[in-house]
Order: sequence, then structure tokens, then C-alpha cells
Amino acid sequence: MDYIIQAKGIEKIYTNGKIETRVLKGVDLNVKKGEFLSIMGRSGAGKSTLMYQLSLLDEPTKGEINVDGTDILALKNKEKTLFRLEHLGYVFQDYALVPELTAAENVSLPLLMYGVAKDEALKKSADLLAELGLENQVNNLPSQLSGGEQQRVSVARAIVDNPKIVFTDEPTANLDAESARVVIDLLKKLNNNGQTIVMVTHEEEYGKETDRIIRLSDGLIESEEILKK
Repeated sequence: MDYIIQAKGIEKIYTNGKIETRVLKGVDLNVKKGEFLSIMGRSGAGKSTLMYQLSLLDEPTKGEINVDGTDILALKNKEKTLFRLEHLGYVFQDYALVPELTAAENVSLPLLMYGVAKDEALKKSADLLAELGLENQVNNLPSQLSGGEQQRVSVARAIVDNPKIVFTDEPTANLDAESARVVIDLLKKLNNNGQTIVMVTHEEEYGKETDRIIRLSDGLIESEEILKK
């Protein structure tokens, strides 16, 4: 089996003074290359925490994580930054756009960090936004965009440098039904083009459209539902 993510025994403990909170209690999870995976569960089950460990945005208290053949927990800080830039894309519930930058400038950030010339980065960003139906919003600030438009900009930023894996944390939570539909269809299109998608969601209807659902409960995988083979 060709796995792009292999995680074993993932534990995450947060400490506040003498109080320890075990959010993840030994999660084992493999994700196939090209898979669209949903992580579901009640609030507080550990969904976002698990995604943060898999996506190199946090580090587990205990466990092993291999992403695209690399032991990511063995990387030094600079190596982690480069690995995220080269392999991973992120879409967040709150969009996480820089308010002072235009849509195109926000999308171009990963390219600029990678050393692409500014003019080239902006052109590529504008072209991608046009593909996503935002050709008239390229020069708009986030405050001038609807929630659905902001999330599409966020998706564009996540995929502009063609990452192998896109991690999405509740990408439809703040959107109306029509905008949510656009974002889900966009993620499905990316997946059909070969990108691996890992999506945290509490919305059953969207989870059912992915290849597989894992359900977390109290820091452990409670069940697995394979929807497409």
C-alpha cells in the first residue's frame, strides 16, 4: 500500500501548571496517496489536534509520524519550515488571510517564500484566482470579499505551489450552504487531480463525500467508514 502519511501511537498532552490534559491517547493512522480523508467527531474529540500533529503545525508528546517518506519529527526547525513549504498546504476555518494584502498578494505568499520573483508570483496567483471564479476580486482586500470568496482565496494560497497534501480544518464552518458547496467541490476537484486531502469537519453531509471517514472520540479513533475504494 502506498501511504503518504503514516502515524503511530500519537499522543498529545497539554500541561497547565500541574494539570495535564490528554487530548490524543495513542492514535494510529495511515493515509493513502491521493486519498480524500475526513476526520470527524464531537467537539473536543481531538480532531484539529490530530490534524495539527500530522501537518507539522504542532509536535506530539509521543509517537511517530512519517510524511512522504520523511520522519517529520526528526527535522530541525528550519527543515520543518522548508518541508511545510515544499509539501504541504493549509486551509483554516477563519481563512487566516493577511488583511492588508490583496487577494493576489495573499495567494502569492508561499511563492515569494520559495524565492519566486514578485511579478511572476502575482501573475500565477491572479491566474489561479481566475480559475476559481475570482478574476474580478484579484485586487480586493479580504475585507472587501464575502466569506466564501475569502475561503476560495485561502484554498488558492494553499495550492498555488502544488503541495502533495492539503490539510483543511473546518473549511466550511463559517460559510452559507452555497459557498460551502463551492469549497467542497473545489477540494474534490483537487483530489481528482491527484492531491491528497485531509479534512477536519463536523458536517456529516460533506464527510460523506470523501473517500473515508475516521471518527475520533475522547482522543482515540472510534470507528472507520470506507466510502470509496
